[in-house]
Amino acid sequence: MPSPEWTKRKKQTLKIGHGGTLDSAARGVLVVGIGSGTKMLTSMLSGSKRYTAIGELGKATDTLDSTGRVTEEKPYDKITQEDIEGILQKFTGNIMQVPPLYSALKKDGQRLSTLMKRGEVVEAKPARPVTVYSISLQKFQPPFFTLDVECGGGFYIRSLVSDIGKELSSCANVLELTRTKQGPFTLEEHALPEDKWTIDDIAQSLEHCSSLFPAELALKKSKPESNEQVLSCEYITLNEPKREDDVIKTC
Repeated sequence: MPSPEWTKRKKQTLKIGHGGTLDSAARGVLVVGIGSGTKMLTSMLSGSKRYTAIGELGKATDTLDSTGRVTEEKPYDKITQEDIEGILQKFTGNIMQVPPLYSALKKDGQRLSTLMKRGEVVEAKPARPVTVYSISLQKFQPPFFTLDVECGGGFYIRSLVSDIGKELSSCANVLELTRTKQGPFTLEEHALPEDKWTIDDIAQSLEHCSSLFPAELALKKSKPESNEQVLSCEYITLNEPKREDDVIKTC
């Protein structure tokens, strides 16, 4: 996207931002904005997020996932698939949720997770309203259960799994977490596997993703003209005397 911020200076600074923190042990969709794209993140990612989570019954940890220290163990052998399915409705719709202590939420400008790792005493944040559009049990093989969850912003899957364990008179933590959707971007359609991080594949991926942009913001290829800055999916051209390093093959 052409930007008035591009100048003739050799060293350029581009803003880069992402559209939502993922847990350190999680994987999946993380949308990144570059340059003018950072201003589009809020509006483009205002929709729902979707996750696949594998929970483990019988163990609670301080981080609410498998990376943490086990703080409690309880029996789970009497829990059935029907038991889990029967309580999921309680976690659907507009509900109140207490965020994990290990999170990106901040106190005095510092992340709670950072303070916890330092051994400082941190008080839990109060419960806050969150939205769960849908939740379903995909698989149950004790002690493991797999959930498919579609939710709004500010929702913590780790807290959900922990709360489900408590509701079942046991405890639970997240074993694996994958974000499969963020706004209009999905893991299946838009994420680029690491083995395809080549210029051609990235350019092709950007072409595909640009179809999701509002019409006035869509990436458009344009022919270089005099006194005009150009940015396309294939080249960034800076309007200086032509030299090899003036054309950066990128996306």
